[in-house]
Amino acid sequence: MKTTLTLFIFIVCISAAVRSQIVVDKGIYKANFSNTLREPRYVSYYLYRGGGDCERSGFKFKNDDARLVCAVDSDYYGKNYDKGHLANAEDFASDCTKDELTFRYYNCLPQTANLNRGVWKKNETLVRKWSQTDSLYIICGGYFGNKKIGNIAVPSYCWKVVQSVKTKKILFCGWFSNSTKATVTEITVAELEKKLKSKIVLLK
Repeated sequence: MKTTLTLFIFIVCISAAVRSQIVVDKGIYKANFSNTLREPRYVSYYLYRGGGDCERSGFKFKNDDARLVCAVDSDYYGKNYDKGHLANAEDFASDCTKDELTFRYYNCLPQTANLNRGVWKKNETLVRKWSQTDSLYIICGGYFGNKKIGNIAVPSYCWKVVQSVKTKKILFCGWFSNSTKATVTEITVAELEKKLKSKIVLLK
């Protein structure tokens, strides 16, 4: 009886964990979302010749997927965190319809201003430059501790891997501190996987 109960509890826990991991496919990017964290664990997308001049001042973050227990505006209000894009808005700014799709709560993480407007943005600009001559695969996300704002988890670190679609070469693998003095450290994919305690699914 005890063995049966233990097995039942184990199955329930696994089932709940699976349910909390929801893939949202927006066509231009895919988000792996956690209802437990109320945040995306990571987002992946392809980029070639990113950039454009779409006017984004009217775009606002929202959730349009009923499966998700997502952030809401009040989680961020007065908390001194930016809604930091994972699939970057400017990457898709040549098409306003696609650009608007990046303004989703399952495509952002709470980032300090120093991260979002500093080293993260600098890296986004560099990656977009690379995309002018190479088709890229990008996967990025967060590493979560116990910190929260409102009802949502705050990543202690953010990370990003950039891979050439053609050569499969890793062009960048970075570990970003989500702090008031944000920094980025280039590491290997193996080192990143060790930090995350999970595999990064890349192109082969």
